[in-house]
Amino acid sequence: MSRRATTAATRVAANVNTRRPIEHDLLLGALPHPILVLADDNRIVFANAAAEAFLSIGVALLKRAKLDEVVAFGCPLLQLVDQVRTSGVTLNEYGVEVASPKFQIPKLVDVYGGPMPESPGYVVLMFQQRNMAQMIERQLTHRAAARSVSGLASVLAHEIKNPLSGIRGAAQLLEQGLSDEDRALSQLICSETDRIRNLVDRMEVFGDERPLAKDPVNIHDVLDHVRRLCESGFGRGVRFVADYDPSLPPVPGNRDKLVQAMLNLVKNAVEAIGDNRTQGRIIIQTSFRPGVRLSVPGSDMRISLPLMIQIEDNGGGVPDDIKEHLFDPFVTTKLNGTGLGLALVAKIINDHGGVIELDNEPNRTIFRVLLPMQARDRSGDTPK
Repeated sequence: MSRRATTAATRVAANVNTRRPIEHDLLLGALPHPILVLADDNRIVFANAAAEAFLSIGVALLKRAKLDEVVAFGCPLLQLVDQVRTSGVTLNEYGVEVASPKFQIPKLVDVYGGPMPESPGYVVLMFQQRNMAQMIERQLTHRAAARSVSGLASVLAHEIKNPLSGIRGAAQLLEQGLSDEDRALSQLICSETDRIRNLVDRMEVFGDERPLAKDPVNIHDVLDHVRRLCESGFGRGVRFVADYDPSLPPVPGNRDKLVQAMLNLVKNAVEAIGDNRTQGRIIIQTSFRPGVRLSVPGSDMRISLPLMIQIEDNGGGVPDDIKEHLFDPFVTTKLNGTGLGLALVAKIINDHGGVIELDNEPNRTIFRVLLPMQARDRSGDTPK
């Protein structure tokens, strides 16, 4: 959701109890996102045109109703509004299911909720009916893809690697009695069996379903290590920008696995920049987003994922035709790529209880990772 849009909505909606200039009404009416302003008793005091369309209720009727009367009983929106009033801070919640007698089926939205300091008890809500539902769906796809690759890896390991060793050994024995011209063919057999074996070795990683042994990990140490590796190796010549939130708490995870995942993402960014390294720029950013929560499909649980890591590059971007399948195995835009790198990243992030998503614009590609933070003991001082 656009931070600029939500900030503008908050500032403009703050004038609900005062005389709003006509340009404010025009601005809110032009915004494509539904916006509601609620009084301290949940009475709707403002709704823009997008909110009318979203709720299928005219603004005149909306202003005579409370939010409790517009949405179904037990709607998570009501709890979110209460939390905003109690905490006095803005909250973003992903994957909120909004049901209403006016809807044939519930709508899945992202919700921004914020207090209005000028009007105590008032809350402004903004909905975004967009790709977070797709993000959840992608996470399920990533997990299903990882499971399918896991099963395939087991079959390959047991049913293919052993015959490959026999084929390679036979080719080496035959090579001893062959002419120079035929020896090249036997060497080709050996090199191709080695290539298949290496591919199988890489896929065997997906077959490891053991729970991760997690320790508190400083994600900035991980990112600095990855950045140094890139600057002195395959990323030489590219400008790296580190924008860290120093207050970020530890991540519960496996340091080596996190290094592997972040290294894959940064390597992918470098390759997207291509040969024009002097103009290339990669921004590695971290931030703490306490209001970010994700619904768990099929349950009432909501997972808090406050730690955000972004890898941004100014390369050519991801083609639209593969964007939705980018984390699937064997999907790649590289001529000699295997399509396993990002699938492995998705598995590692999933094993850490997090999610990964892609934002793709011209000359601006962002891989965004959301992770849980390390649980603390009751004193609040020492990680468990």
